[in-house]
Amino acid sequence: MTSDAEPHQHPVDPVRVQCARDHLPPLEDVARTASILSLLGDPTRARVLYALDIVEELCVGDLALALDSSEDAIGYALRILRTAGLVNNRKQGRVVYYRLASGFPEPLLDHCLRRLVDLSADTEPDE
Repeated sequence: MTSDAEPHQHPVDPVRVQCARDHLPPLEDVARTASILSLLGDPTRARVLYALDIVEELCVGDLALALDSSEDAIGYALRILRTAGLVNNRKQGRVVYYRLASGFPEPLLDHCLRRLVDLSADTEPDE
């Protein structure tokens, strides 16, 4: 593919380039954020977070029933979410209950789960 456009020197807009550089978070912070957001890329993990937001606390078996999934799949999802610090558990007798971590960021639920699902539902596939 060829382009008739003339090559140009960079930066085209040095002020905006510097502004972007000045306001970018450190790469390590962005990497941690991307890692957490990647956890939401799995439908089971995302649904677990949704369910725990709605009902506050459930055990693995009840989550499996609510999400129409296997206990193994739910247990694996919870293990990953717990390791990431997104859910906590408590044991009552032989039953382990899971809930969103006390510091779970509400904007993560609001923007990354609810609004992105709404946004993706509103878009039509390319024809």
